[in-house]
Parts: sequence; structure tokens; C-alpha cells
Amino acid sequence: MVELKSGGRYLYLSLHVLRRIYLRLVVLFLFLLVGGFLSGVRSFAQPGSDNTDTIRGVVINSVTREPIARALVYCPDNRFATLTNSEGRFEFTVPKVEPVAEGGLDSNPPVGIQAGVLNRPFVLMARKPGYTTDPGNHSQNPQNDAAKDLTLTLTPESLIVGTVTLPTSEAPDSIVLQVFRRQVQDGHAQWVPAGGTESTADGQFRFADLPAGTYKLVTNELLDRDPLTVDPLASDSRGPLFGYPPVYYQRAPDFGSASTIQLAAGRTVQVNLSLVKQAYYRVKVPVINAPENGFNVNVYAHGRKGPGFSLGYNNADHAVEGMLPNGSYTIEASSFGPGGVTGLQTITIKGGPIAGPSMTLVRTASIAVNVKEEFTSDDHTGSTTWMINGRNTVVKGPRRYLTVSLEPADEFGMGGGGAMGDPTRAGDDALVIEGVATGRYWVQVNSSRGYAASIRSGNLDLQHQSLVVGASGGASPIEITMRDDTAEISGTVEAVTAAAQGPPSGGVSTSYGAGGWTSYTPLGEQAGAHIYCIPLADSSGQFTEIWVNPDGNFVSTGLAPGAYRMLAFDRAQPELEYRNPEAMRAYEAKGPVVRVVGGQKDRVTLQVISTSSFGNEQ
Repeated sequence: MVELKSGGRYLYLSLHVLRRIYLRLVVLFLFLLVGGFLSGVRSFAQPGSDNTDTIRGVVINSVTREPIARALVYCPDNRFATLTNSEGRFEFTVPKVEPVAEGGLDSNPPVGIQAGVLNRPFVLMARKPGYTTDPGNHSQNPQNDAAKDLTLTLTPESLIVGTVTLPTSEAPDSIVLQVFRRQVQDGHAQWVPAGGTESTADGQFRFADLPAGTYKLVTNELLDRDPLTVDPLASDSRGPLFGYPPVYYQRAPDFGSASTIQLAAGRTVQVNLSLVKQAYYRVKVPVINAPENGFNVNVYAHGRKGPGFSLGYNNADHAVEGMLPNGSYTIEASSFGPGGVTGLQTITIKGGPIAGPSMTLVRTASIAVNVKEEFTSDDHTGSTTWMINGRNTVVKGPRRYLTVSLEPADEFGMGGGGAMGDPTRAGDDALVIEGVATGRYWVQVNSSRGYAASIRSGNLDLQHQSLVVGASGGASPIEITMRDDTAEISGTVEAVTAAAQGPPSGGVSTSYGAGGWTSYTPLGEQAGAHIYCIPLADSSGQFTEIWVNPDGNFVSTGLAPGAYRMLAFDRAQPELEYRNPEAMRAYEAKGPVVRVVGGQKDRVTLQVISTSSFGNEQ
């Protein structure tokens, strides 16, 4: 209590009353201060003032080139977002940030970001229902001062719709369907899952948000147990068991021979599938040398890899079990990693159950890699230290700069290529690929020093042929000869558009694949031309991509000697099927053939290939 005298009387004021008066005065002061500050900010950020900057642009349909209204334009960090107007245009107003003087606090901004533009979004993207969500088709980097009027593109989605019907008038149960897209990886095509869906009660189904491409469609098998003739609790059925085998569009016997569905951007394809009921029979295949933790089981009709049929592993009985209709099937068993197993067995069902033959599992293969060095330079010699399993390990020799991997060569290949083993002790310089399952593989050599002049296994030339690992798990060592007498090809691409940017700083990623270094730009505009060096069928050259400067000039670095067809496209070609001679035949007149030997420098002039002439317009 605080005691005050006034006119002979005592006034008592509690301490909390004084505190309340003090706090109100502080709040009033802060309100006046912040209000004045916000008023200054509003005048500072007024559109059109000298203290503001504007980022504007348009979102268009990549096929029709028409503007897209009500598309969301945003940046991934959620600092900026807006909808386009009826003409597809958008605009952001941001306060300017003055460049910091040299030696100041921000004199070293992040790589690839100019001082004075840190207030802008690092990348702008667009999206809208009915258009594909692949960010590579519609992202731009507005960090460049000159890039104030941006064009973002959205590609309309493609759809596969249709109906699943039965031979009778009854509506089918919910049927699971899968769609697979043909995708080129490291120069060869494979079928990869692109989505799944279930049919409705009336048999309708729909696959949406599909990019343009080539697809295959298949239904999953469905067993139909009749409760009047089948006891689900009995080990053996008292009556016939029926089901609906997978249907491959259009009525193909297996996935490999299924018809393809060609989807252009924005196109809808209508398909109809008819299920056929067939008798299913019990299958039991005993397994020898089965691991305790089980393994994966794949079933392929007619020996051709692909989805559709399935069996499971019964760990208690050490057998692969399930049910299949009449036909010939290949059963593939595999478990990957150290101590993995692999095995194959072929069975044929003819109107009745089968038990056997047995399938023997063997350990996945370990393939030795022997390297012969024919370097002319002493660079990159000595040793280095790696952290492996929490301990420092000294490595030297080819292990320092070389990585060898196996990629499935089958169109439906799924893993099994193993991995390079880590050193087991100090001084362990042996290169071994461990855990390789049965199959066919392309050998990929990634090196930070020189190039692979030859890759062989026995009589196989692995630069042009695939490596086969048989059911026995054995394989000959991979013999690699490394050299560093690289060649160089330089020149000019004529008619490069003004949009050619080359690899923007801070936005370039680089990877080594299919025998050469390749780069791509996840942010910003793509270069106006993209050059690909395609080795001829009889050449020891290695696939290489070359960046083009804004003025159209280019130069390769570290190019392996060989014969190349030089192709310059107006946009990136991530699915160029350069390993397929049939696919590359279409480009025989589109670019010159250049032959270079070690140490040679050659120069060439290239013409830009319009991708629209090959039906690749996105």
C-alpha cells in the first residue's frame, strides 16, 4: 500500500493501480511510434514509387499458347502468391533492397544470388487443376534483373478413361487397374508405374494428371470364391475356384505384348476392358536354401517380365504358394543387399493343381571389377580418407575416383543391380559389386578422372552389350581400362534464340551417367540450345551433353575419343533413347558425325533441331 496525506485525510492507492496507469502510457507511446513507422512503410512500398520493384508475367498453355486465367502463381517458401487475372497475367510489388557496399555485412550473398535482389522470390511456379504438376515445365527464376516480364507455362493433363465389363450383365466388383509409362533412363526405355485406381460400381475408371507419353494398361487379377462350393477355411477346395486373370490392353497374353496408348498433352483416350472368368488352380513350389527372413516373389506370364499375376511365400512350409490359371509362368525369387538370394523356376499349369518342381536359391552374385590405368598425368594420385561406418578409412587407387554400377537392361527391370562394397579393412583397394541378382544389366562407369576406354567381361563389350548374370549367380570379372587422353569439340550453334541463358549460376546440377557428365537446370530458364554427343554404334565414345553459351558458342571438356553424331535441340531431351539404334535413325540427317582421337581438338557448326518437328512439343 502507498499512503498519501491530503486535507487530514489518508488516501490509499494500491500498487496495481499505478502499474495499470504506467502500462497504458507505454502502450499509447508504442502505438504512436508503430503507426508512424507503418505509415512510412506504406509510402515506401507504394506501387510505382522509386523504392519499389515489380515482378510481372503471364501464365500460358504450353500447347495452345493461350493465357490461363485463375492459375495460382507462387514461390515454394510461401512468401509470394497470387492468382492470374482473366488474361493470364500476374504481378508482385516488392520493396527494393539497396546493394550493400563492398566489405559490408552482406558483401558475400549466397552463390548465384545478386546483392540487392534478395527480396525477390528465388523461383516462381504455377499450378491449376487440369494441368500437370511437373514443376520442370513451369518454373522460372526471377532473380535476374532483366527477367521482370516472365512467361510461365502449364501443360494440360492427359487422361485415360474407360469401362471394365464382364461377359454377363452383372456389374463387376471393384477392379484395381494400373497404368505404366514408358520412360527413358540412361538412354534405354523402361516401363515404370504411373498410377493406380479402382473401378466404380458401374465399372467406370479414370486416370488423370498424366503427362504426355506412351502408356500400358493392365487390371489386377481378382479371385471369385463361390460360398456354395468353396470352404474358405479348408486347406483344399471342395469345388472349383474361379477368378478374373489380369487383362492387358488390348487382350494381349502378357505385359510385353500389350498394346500401347499414345497420349498427347491435353488428350483424353477412351478404352474398354472385358474380364474373362477362368478356373484357378493351386500352386506349391518348394524352396531350397530359403533364408529365414523371406524374399520377394514375382510371377511373369510366358516368361516375359511384367505385372499382373502374383504368388506368395509360406515361411512355415518353405514354399511359394498361391493360385494361377492355365498357362506357362516364370517364378522369380530375390532378396537384395548383403547375403541376398536369387532364383528362377518355370512352371506350367494344365487343368489341375501342381506341387513342384522345387526352386533352389543361390546367393546373389559378387562381381569383381579390375581396373587397368593408362594415364599420362600424375594428377589425382595418392590416397584420401573416407568416413565409413563411423570410422576413418584410407582409400587409394581407382576406388578414389571410380564408381561402377549396374542398371537393369530389361524393359521391366526392377532393381537387383547390387552396389559397390565398402573397404573391409585398411589397405583394401579391391572393387567388388555385391548383391547382384539374376538378370541383364548395363554397366555404368562414373569417374572423376579420365574416361573408360573399354569395359569388358570375358568376350562381351559392355559399352555396347549387356552383362548377363545367370541363375547360378556367377559372372566373369568386369575389366575396365581408364585413360585421360581426352578430346575436345567446340563450335557454334546457329540461330540460337535470345532466350539462351546457359546454365544460370546457382541453379545447375551435374551428374555422371551413361559414360559422361550431364547437367540440368532445376531453376531458371533453360538454355536456347542443348547439344548431345551421341556415340555411333561401333564407337568407343561416351554419351555427353554440352552446354551452350548465350552467344551460341560451346566447347566440350574431357570428351572421350570416338565417333559422335552431334545434335543441337531447341530444348532439353531428358528421354533421348540414344542406346536404341532404331530410335536414333530418325536423327541421321539432323546433325554431323565428328570423329576425334585422343588429344584432338575439332570445331563444328550445328543447326538447331525443332522438337515440334518430331512431335515433342510440350
